[in-house]
Amino acid sequence: MRNLLIFNAMQTPYYLYDTGLLRQTLEVAKLEAQLNGYKIHYALKANSNPTLLKIIAEFGFGADCVSGNEVKIALENGFAPNKIVFAGVGKTDEEIDFAISNNIFCLHCESIQELEVINGIASEKSKKVAIALRINPNINAQTHKNITTGTNQNKFGLTVNEAKYAMQLTSILKNINLIGLHFHIGSQITQMNVFRDLAIKAKEVEKELDPYGKFAYINLGGGLGIDYENPSENSIPDFKNYFATISSIIGKTQSKDIHFELGRSLVGQCGKLITKVIYTKQTDTKNFVIVDAGMNTLLRPALYGAHHKIENATSKEKLRESYSIVGPICETTDCFDDNVNLPTTKRGDIIEILSCGAYGEVMSSRYNMRDLPGCSFLENPETEIAMS
Repeated sequence: MRNLLIFNAMQTPYYLYDTGLLRQTLEVAKLEAQLNGYKIHYALKANSNPTLLKIIAEFGFGADCVSGNEVKIALENGFAPNKIVFAGVGKTDEEIDFAISNNIFCLHCESIQELEVINGIASEKSKKVAIALRINPNINAQTHKNITTGTNQNKFGLTVNEAKYAMQLTSILKNINLIGLHFHIGSQITQMNVFRDLAIKAKEVEKELDPYGKFAYINLGGGLGIDYENPSENSIPDFKNYFATISSIIGKTQSKDIHFELGRSLVGQCGKLITKVIYTKQTDTKNFVIVDAGMNTLLRPALYGAHHKIENATSKEKLRESYSIVGPICETTDCFDDNVNLPTTKRGDIIEILSCGAYGEVMSSRYNMRDLPGCSFLENPETEIAMS
Protein backbone atom coordinates (compact mmCIF):
# COMPACT_ATOMS: atom_id res chain seq x y z
CA MET A 1 0.00 0.00 0.00
CA ARG A 2 2.84 2.41 0.86
CA ASN A 3 4.48 1.83 -2.52
CA LEU A 4 1.22 2.39 -4.40
CA LEU A 5 0.71 5.64 -2.50
CA ILE A 6 4.18 6.82 -3.45
CA PHE A 7 3.93 5.71 -7.08
CA ASN A 8 0.51 7.32 -7.60
CA ALA A 9 1.67 10.62 -6.11
CA MET A 10 3.32 11.82 -9.33
CA GLN A 11 3.15 11.45 -13.05
CA THR A 12 5.79 9.00 -14.28
CA PRO A 13 8.60 9.02 -15.13
CA TYR A 14 10.23 10.67 -12.14
CA TYR A 15 13.25 10.39 -9.90
CA LEU A 16 12.62 9.30 -6.32
CA TYR A 17 15.31 10.32 -3.83
CA ASP A 18 15.82 8.81 -0.38
CA THR A 19 17.24 11.80 1.47
CA GLY A 20 17.55 9.73 4.63
CA LEU A 21 20.02 7.44 2.86
CA LEU A 22 21.78 10.48 1.42
CA ARG A 23 22.32 11.88 4.93
CA GLN A 24 23.63 8.53 6.19
CA THR A 25 26.07 8.35 3.28
CA LEU A 26 27.28 11.90 3.85
CA GLU A 27 27.81 11.20 7.56
CA VAL A 28 29.96 8.14 6.86
CA ALA A 29 32.00 9.87 4.14
CA LYS A 30 32.59 12.95 6.30
CA LEU A 31 33.65 10.89 9.32
CA GLU A 32 36.11 8.74 7.39
CA ALA A 33 37.60 11.77 5.65
CA GLN A 34 38.01 13.64 8.94
CA LEU A 35 39.69 10.66 10.58
CA ASN A 36 42.41 11.00 7.95
CA GLY A 37 42.49 14.79 8.00
CA TYR A 38 41.01 15.06 4.50
CA LYS A 39 38.44 17.43 2.99
CA ILE A 40 35.62 16.64 0.55
CA HIS A 41 34.19 18.66 -2.30
CA TYR A 42 30.97 17.34 -3.80
CA ALA A 43 31.16 16.98 -7.62
CA LEU A 44 28.02 18.72 -8.88
CA LYS A 45 28.25 17.01 -12.25
CA ALA A 46 26.87 13.85 -10.61
CA ASN A 47 23.59 15.51 -9.59
CA SER A 48 22.78 19.20 -9.27
CA ASN A 49 19.24 18.88 -7.88
CA PRO A 50 18.86 21.90 -5.54
CA THR A 51 17.19 19.91 -2.75
CA LEU A 52 20.13 17.49 -2.65
CA LEU A 53 22.67 20.32 -2.92
CA LYS A 54 21.23 22.07 0.12
CA ILE A 55 21.54 18.87 2.17
CA ILE A 56 25.13 18.29 1.06
CA ALA A 57 26.06 21.90 1.82
CA GLU A 58 24.60 21.50 5.33
CA PHE A 59 27.27 18.88 6.02
CA GLY A 60 29.99 21.46 5.38
CA PHE A 61 31.27 19.91 2.15
CA GLY A 62 32.83 22.03 -0.55
CA ALA A 63 31.75 22.01 -4.19
CA ASP A 64 33.63 20.77 -7.24
CA CYS A 65 32.28 22.50 -10.36
CA VAL A 66 32.99 22.03 -14.06
CA SER A 67 30.98 24.93 -15.50
CA GLY A 68 30.14 28.49 -14.61
CA ASN A 69 26.51 27.51 -14.08
CA GLU A 70 27.59 24.84 -11.60
CA VAL A 71 29.51 27.51 -9.69
CA LYS A 72 26.37 29.65 -9.74
CA ILE A 73 24.03 26.91 -8.49
CA ALA A 74 26.53 25.92 -5.79
CA LEU A 75 26.55 29.48 -4.50
CA GLU A 76 22.75 29.64 -4.65
CA ASN A 77 22.35 26.46 -2.61
CA GLY A 78 24.55 27.12 0.38
CA PHE A 79 28.13 26.30 -0.62
CA ALA A 80 30.59 28.88 0.67
CA PRO A 81 32.71 30.59 -2.04
CA ASN A 82 35.89 29.66 -0.17
CA LYS A 83 34.97 25.97 -0.51
CA ILE A 84 34.28 25.99 -4.27
CA VAL A 85 36.79 24.79 -6.85
CA PHE A 86 36.33 25.15 -10.61
CA ALA A 87 37.76 22.45 -12.87
CA GLY A 88 37.17 21.62 -16.52
CA VAL A 89 39.22 21.54 -19.68
CA GLY A 90 37.17 24.18 -21.54
CA LYS A 91 36.34 27.12 -19.27
CA THR A 92 35.10 30.12 -21.23
CA ASP A 93 36.27 33.66 -20.51
CA GLU A 94 32.81 34.46 -19.13
CA GLU A 95 32.91 31.47 -16.76
CA ILE A 96 36.38 32.37 -15.51
CA ASP A 97 35.27 35.96 -15.01
CA PHE A 98 32.25 34.82 -12.98
CA ALA A 99 34.35 32.53 -10.78
CA ILE A 100 36.93 35.22 -10.09
CA SER A 101 34.22 37.83 -9.39
CA ASN A 102 32.68 35.53 -6.80
CA ASN A 103 35.97 34.89 -5.02
CA ILE A 104 35.89 31.09 -5.19
CA PHE A 105 38.67 29.13 -3.53
CA CYS A 106 40.60 27.84 -6.53
CA LEU A 107 40.56 27.31 -10.30
CA HIS A 108 42.05 24.05 -11.56
CA CYS A 109 44.05 24.92 -14.66
CA GLU A 110 44.35 22.35 -17.47
CA SER A 111 46.44 24.05 -20.16
CA ILE A 112 49.07 26.73 -20.73
CA GLN A 113 46.63 28.89 -22.68
CA GLU A 114 44.09 28.67 -19.87
CA LEU A 115 46.74 29.80 -17.40
CA GLU A 116 47.40 32.89 -19.49
CA VAL A 117 43.68 33.63 -19.92
CA ILE A 118 43.05 33.38 -16.16
CA ASN A 119 45.94 35.74 -15.50
CA GLY A 120 44.61 38.23 -18.05
CA ILE A 121 41.09 38.28 -16.64
CA ALA A 122 42.41 38.49 -13.08
CA SER A 123 44.64 41.39 -14.10
CA GLU A 124 41.66 43.31 -15.50
CA LYS A 125 39.96 42.90 -12.12
CA SER A 126 43.13 43.76 -10.17
CA LYS A 127 42.92 40.43 -8.37
CA LYS A 128 45.35 37.64 -7.63
CA VAL A 129 43.71 34.27 -8.23
CA ALA A 130 44.53 30.93 -6.59
CA ILE A 131 45.06 28.11 -9.07
CA ALA A 132 46.09 24.46 -9.03
CA LEU A 133 47.61 22.66 -11.99
CA ARG A 134 45.69 19.59 -13.10
CA ILE A 135 48.16 16.81 -13.81
CA ASN A 136 47.44 13.95 -16.18
CA PRO A 137 49.29 11.08 -14.45
CA ASN A 138 48.76 8.54 -17.29
CA ILE A 139 47.10 5.97 -15.01
CA ASN A 140 44.57 3.43 -16.26
CA ALA A 141 41.55 3.71 -13.96
CA GLN A 142 40.35 0.19 -14.94
CA THR A 143 36.88 1.53 -15.64
CA HIS A 144 34.82 2.19 -18.79
CA LYS A 145 36.86 3.95 -21.49
CA ASN A 146 34.26 6.72 -21.77
CA ILE A 147 34.72 7.73 -18.12
CA THR A 148 38.51 7.37 -17.98
CA THR A 149 40.19 10.78 -17.66
CA GLY A 150 43.78 10.21 -16.55
CA THR A 151 45.66 8.62 -19.45
CA ASN A 152 47.74 10.32 -22.12
CA GLN A 153 44.96 9.57 -24.61
CA ASN A 154 42.53 11.80 -22.69
CA LYS A 155 41.97 15.53 -23.14
CA PHE A 156 42.36 16.39 -19.46
CA GLY A 157 45.25 17.96 -17.61
CA LEU A 158 48.92 18.72 -18.16
CA THR A 159 51.88 16.41 -18.53
CA VAL A 160 54.60 16.81 -15.91
CA ASN A 161 56.81 18.63 -18.43
CA GLU A 162 53.98 20.99 -19.32
CA ALA A 163 53.42 21.57 -15.61
CA LYS A 164 57.08 22.51 -15.20
CA TYR A 165 56.72 25.09 -17.96
CA ALA A 166 53.49 26.35 -16.39
CA MET A 167 55.29 26.81 -13.09
CA GLN A 168 57.96 28.90 -14.80
CA LEU A 169 55.19 31.06 -16.26
CA THR A 170 53.57 31.62 -12.88
CA SER A 171 56.66 33.51 -11.77
CA ILE A 172 55.97 35.96 -14.62
CA LEU A 173 52.16 36.03 -14.48
CA LYS A 174 51.62 38.40 -11.59
CA ASN A 175 47.90 37.75 -11.05
CA ILE A 176 48.32 34.01 -10.46
CA ASN A 177 48.92 32.33 -7.12
CA LEU A 178 49.87 28.68 -7.66
CA ILE A 179 48.81 26.81 -4.52
CA GLY A 180 48.94 23.16 -5.55
CA LEU A 181 48.11 20.24 -7.80
CA HIS A 182 44.96 18.46 -8.95
CA PHE A 183 44.56 14.84 -10.11
CA HIS A 184 41.45 13.01 -11.34
CA ILE A 185 41.68 9.78 -13.32
CA GLY A 186 38.11 8.62 -13.89
CA SER A 187 34.78 7.50 -12.51
CA GLN A 188 33.14 4.33 -11.17
CA ILE A 189 36.48 2.95 -9.97
CA THR A 190 36.05 -0.13 -7.77
CA GLN A 191 39.62 -1.46 -7.55
CA MET A 192 41.46 0.04 -4.57
CA ASN A 193 44.83 -0.68 -6.17
CA VAL A 194 43.99 2.04 -8.72
CA PHE A 195 43.70 4.63 -5.94
CA ARG A 196 46.91 3.31 -4.41
CA ASP A 197 48.67 3.78 -7.76
CA LEU A 198 47.27 7.29 -8.01
CA ALA A 199 48.49 8.19 -4.51
CA ILE A 200 51.99 6.88 -5.32
CA LYS A 201 52.09 8.80 -8.60
CA ALA A 202 50.74 11.98 -7.01
CA LYS A 203 53.40 11.82 -4.32
CA GLU A 204 56.12 11.35 -6.92
CA VAL A 205 54.86 14.20 -9.11
CA GLU A 206 54.49 16.54 -6.15
CA LYS A 207 58.07 15.84 -5.05
CA GLU A 208 59.34 16.46 -8.59
CA LEU A 209 57.43 19.72 -9.05
CA ASP A 210 57.62 20.98 -5.49
CA PRO A 211 60.79 19.60 -3.86
CA TYR A 212 60.68 22.22 -1.10
CA GLY A 213 57.10 21.45 -0.07
CA LYS A 214 55.58 24.87 -0.74
CA PHE A 215 52.26 23.60 -2.12
CA ALA A 216 49.46 23.99 0.44
CA TYR A 217 46.79 22.15 -1.58
CA ILE A 218 46.65 18.73 -3.21
CA ASN A 219 43.39 17.49 -4.77
CA LEU A 220 43.30 13.75 -5.51
CA GLY A 221 40.00 13.83 -7.38
CA GLY A 222 37.25 11.29 -6.88
CA GLY A 223 36.00 8.33 -8.86
CA LEU A 224 34.99 5.91 -6.10
CA GLY A 225 32.35 3.61 -7.55
CA ILE A 226 29.08 2.20 -6.22
CA ASP A 227 27.59 -1.29 -6.36
CA TYR A 228 25.09 -1.33 -9.23
CA GLU A 229 24.57 -5.09 -8.93
CA ASN A 230 23.63 -5.20 -5.23
CA PRO A 231 22.48 -1.71 -4.26
CA SER A 232 20.39 -2.82 -1.28
CA GLU A 233 23.22 -4.83 0.29
CA ASN A 234 25.83 -2.15 -0.39
CA SER A 235 23.93 1.11 -0.20
CA ILE A 236 26.90 3.03 1.27
CA PRO A 237 30.31 2.75 -0.45
CA ASP A 238 33.40 1.63 1.44
CA PHE A 239 34.71 5.10 2.30
CA LYS A 240 36.82 3.65 5.12
CA ASN A 241 38.87 1.47 2.77
CA TYR A 242 39.03 4.23 0.16
CA PHE A 243 40.52 6.86 2.45
CA ALA A 244 42.70 4.32 4.25
CA THR A 245 44.18 3.25 0.91
CA ILE A 246 45.11 6.85 0.11
CA SER A 247 46.35 7.50 3.63
CA SER A 248 48.63 4.45 3.54
CA ILE A 249 50.64 6.29 0.87
CA ILE A 250 49.99 9.99 1.49
CA GLY A 251 49.54 9.83 5.25
CA LYS A 252 48.33 12.72 7.37
CA THR A 253 50.07 15.99 6.85
CA GLN A 254 50.08 19.27 8.75
CA SER A 255 51.79 21.22 5.99
CA LYS A 256 49.05 20.96 3.34
CA ASP A 257 45.38 20.20 2.82
CA ILE A 258 44.41 17.01 0.97
CA HIS A 259 41.10 17.36 -0.87
CA PHE A 260 38.81 14.96 -2.74
CA GLU A 261 35.97 15.51 -5.20
CA LEU A 262 33.40 12.79 -4.62
CA GLY A 263 30.19 12.67 -6.64
CA ARG A 264 28.68 9.32 -7.58
CA SER A 265 29.70 7.68 -4.30
CA LEU A 266 27.77 10.29 -2.31
CA VAL A 267 24.50 10.40 -4.26
CA GLY A 268 24.42 7.34 -6.53
CA GLN A 269 22.43 4.97 -4.35
CA CYS A 270 19.93 7.50 -2.97
CA GLY A 271 18.02 7.86 -6.24
CA LYS A 272 15.88 5.56 -8.36
CA LEU A 273 13.91 6.15 -11.54
CA ILE A 274 10.19 5.35 -11.34
CA THR A 275 8.55 4.53 -14.66
CA LYS A 276 5.31 2.91 -15.78
CA VAL A 277 4.70 0.11 -18.29
CA ILE A 278 2.85 1.52 -21.28
CA TYR A 279 2.74 -1.69 -23.32
CA THR A 280 4.11 -5.21 -23.44
CA LYS A 281 5.01 -6.70 -26.77
CA GLN A 282 6.15 -10.18 -27.80
CA THR A 283 8.11 -11.03 -30.96
CA ASP A 284 9.52 -14.34 -32.14
CA THR A 285 12.71 -13.70 -30.19
CA LYS A 286 11.97 -11.23 -27.39
CA ASN A 287 9.52 -10.06 -24.78
CA PHE A 288 9.50 -6.27 -24.71
CA VAL A 289 8.38 -4.10 -21.83
CA ILE A 290 7.83 -0.57 -23.13
CA VAL A 291 7.98 2.04 -20.37
CA ASP A 292 7.34 5.78 -20.34
CA ALA A 293 10.94 6.64 -19.41
CA GLY A 294 13.46 6.73 -22.22
CA MET A 295 17.10 7.43 -22.93
CA ASN A 296 16.20 11.12 -22.58
CA THR A 297 15.30 10.37 -18.94
CA LEU A 298 18.26 8.10 -18.11
CA LEU A 299 21.07 8.24 -20.66
CA ARG A 300 23.72 6.01 -19.09
CA PRO A 301 22.63 2.65 -20.57
CA ALA A 302 22.48 4.09 -24.11
CA LEU A 303 25.66 6.15 -23.74
CA TYR A 304 27.94 3.72 -21.87
CA GLY A 305 26.11 0.42 -21.98
CA ALA A 306 25.77 0.96 -18.23
CA HIS A 307 23.87 -1.57 -16.11
CA HIS A 308 21.24 -0.73 -13.50
CA LYS A 309 19.29 -3.22 -11.44
CA ILE A 310 15.64 -3.17 -12.52
CA GLU A 311 12.65 -4.34 -10.49
CA ASN A 312 8.90 -4.59 -10.96
CA ALA A 313 7.53 -2.87 -7.84
CA THR A 314 3.88 -3.81 -8.26
CA SER A 315 3.57 -7.23 -9.89
CA LYS A 316 2.44 -10.04 -7.58
CA GLU A 317 2.87 -12.76 -10.22
CA LYS A 318 4.95 -15.79 -9.21
CA LEU A 319 5.98 -16.71 -12.75
CA ARG A 320 9.11 -14.90 -13.90
CA GLU A 321 10.12 -14.11 -17.47
CA SER A 322 12.99 -12.47 -19.32
CA TYR A 323 12.28 -9.01 -20.75
CA SER A 324 13.93 -6.31 -22.79
CA ILE A 325 13.11 -3.04 -21.01
CA VAL A 326 12.83 -0.25 -23.58
CA GLY A 327 11.55 3.30 -23.79
CA PRO A 328 9.49 5.35 -26.26
CA ILE A 329 12.35 7.21 -27.98
CA CYS A 330 12.78 6.65 -31.72
CA GLU A 331 16.24 5.11 -31.34
CA THR A 332 17.20 1.44 -31.10
CA THR A 333 19.65 2.42 -28.37
CA ASP A 334 16.67 3.40 -26.20
CA CYS A 335 17.03 0.26 -24.11
CA PHE A 336 17.65 0.08 -20.35
CA ASP A 337 18.53 -3.62 -20.32
CA ASP A 338 18.12 -6.44 -22.78
CA ASN A 339 17.71 -9.43 -20.47
CA VAL A 340 15.91 -8.64 -17.22
CA ASN A 341 14.32 -11.40 -15.16
CA LEU A 342 11.06 -10.04 -13.70
CA PRO A 343 7.72 -11.37 -12.45
CA THR A 344 5.21 -11.52 -15.31
CA THR A 345 4.83 -7.87 -16.22
CA LYS A 346 1.72 -6.16 -17.53
CA ARG A 347 0.54 -2.79 -18.78
CA GLY A 348 0.29 -0.36 -15.86
CA ASP A 349 2.95 -2.01 -13.69
CA ILE A 350 5.51 0.22 -12.01
CA ILE A 351 9.17 -0.39 -12.84
CA GLU A 352 12.00 0.83 -10.60
CA ILE A 353 15.44 1.44 -12.09
CA LEU A 354 17.83 1.54 -9.14
CA SER A 355 21.07 3.40 -8.37
CA CYS A 356 20.11 6.45 -10.41
CA GLY A 357 21.14 9.19 -8.00
CA ALA A 358 24.23 10.01 -10.08
CA TYR A 359 24.26 10.90 -13.77
CA GLY A 360 20.51 10.33 -14.07
CA GLU A 361 18.37 13.42 -13.66
CA VAL A 362 21.32 15.70 -14.37
CA MET A 363 21.80 14.21 -17.87
CA SER A 364 18.12 14.19 -18.84
CA SER A 365 16.98 16.07 -21.94
CA ARG A 366 13.91 16.92 -23.99
CA TYR A 367 14.92 14.76 -26.95
CA ASN A 368 11.87 13.91 -29.10
CA MET A 369 10.31 16.92 -27.29
CA ARG A 370 9.49 14.76 -24.29
CA ASP A 371 8.98 16.32 -20.88
CA LEU A 372 11.78 16.36 -18.36
CA PRO A 373 11.27 13.92 -15.46
CA GLY A 374 9.91 15.17 -12.17
CA CYS A 375 11.42 14.33 -8.80
CA SER A 376 10.16 13.30 -5.37
CA PHE A 377 11.91 13.08 -2.01
CA LEU A 378 11.56 10.66 0.90
CA GLU A 379 13.28 11.51 4.19
CA ASN A 380 11.80 8.40 5.78
CA PRO A 381 10.56 5.98 3.10
CA GLU A 382 8.10 4.37 5.51
CA THR A 383 6.12 7.48 6.36
CA GLU A 384 6.93 10.57 4.37
CA ILE A 385 6.34 11.89 0.85
CA ALA A 386 7.55 15.22 -0.53
CA MET A 387 7.33 16.29 -4.16
CA SER A 388 8.68 18.95 -6.47
